[in-house]
Amino acid sequence: MSRYDRQIAVPGMGAAGQARLARAHLLVIGAGGLGAAVLPYLAGAGVGRIRLVDPDIVEESNLHRQVIFRAADLGRPKAEAAAAHLRALNPDTVLEPLCARFDPASAAALCAGVDLVLDCADSFAASYVASDHCMAAGLPLVSASATGRAGYAGGFCGGAPSLRAVFPDLPARLGSCASEGVLGPVVGTIGGVQAQMALAIAAGLDPAPLGRLVSFDAASWRMGGFGFAGAPEPARAPGFVAASQIGPGDHLVDLRARDEPGPPLPGAARLTVEDFGPGGLLPPHGARAVLACRSGLRAWRAAARLGAVWEGEIALLALGP
Repeated sequence: MSRYDRQIAVPGMGAAGQARLARAHLLVIGAGGLGAAVLPYLAGAGVGRIRLVDPDIVEESNLHRQVIFRAADLGRPKAEAAAAHLRALNPDTVLEPLCARFDPASAAALCAGVDLVLDCADSFAASYVASDHCMAAGLPLVSASATGRAGYAGGFCGGAPSLRAVFPDLPARLGSCASEGVLGPVVGTIGGVQAQMALAIAAGLDPAPLGRLVSFDAASWRMGGFGFAGAPEPARAPGFVAASQIGPGDHLVDLRARDEPGPPLPGAARLTVEDFGPGGLLPPHGARAVLACRSGLRAWRAAARLGAVWEGEIALLALGP
């Protein structure tokens, strides 16, 4: 046990907490900036099994912040490259790398058998899919986000409110690492907080971080946070679906511009967000409205406008990477 003796010595951890870590089975969604910071701490701490899902390959633009990778990893699948480095760090941890996309069609299978989910995806759609599934399955979720010089990490579901309860509305536009940029130490800081939250839950440390959010802003050099244990769940919250889950009776709407890249949606009506709302278009009676765009943001906004005047079922579809 000499590998973990400094960890075991921490008040509240002990041999019992270390044994719980050794039995823990975690799912990590994404091996990007957050995942690259989180994963070495999980493996180094002796987490028994880590399932890692990421569909991307290592690119040169990743290396300034995804410090788990090396220049020799360029072109390799991120999940496989990360797993190789983690095995070298701690051969006791069983790694299950999956070069796959986490989406509404794969969420249940990818979460099967795990004790805890870590959302390290650079996609708000994936984050809400993870939250919706974890809320229904009773799984704790540690979700984080970082762009520019700021970010947050929080403990959701598993007896605490969901991501939707804390963030029921979206901003007018969404930032991402690709569009807004990000500094490496920022994702390292947020990833470290996310890893600590996950280890606290897996080891049974008290107090648990579920129902807590921690934020960091490197522009103002401030850390903050708040508790949200009593946050109510939204009464109506359209969920995401995968393209493979579209049915013949669905009313499919493509909100993308005609010259916007992405997979085609045969039979979809071409509309805009502003086409919905008071006095706007309504889907056929009894149909499910499936609103599609690249990131899911326009679909979310259109769903809010449609839901204000229509009581039918609404689903969202994000077609981007």
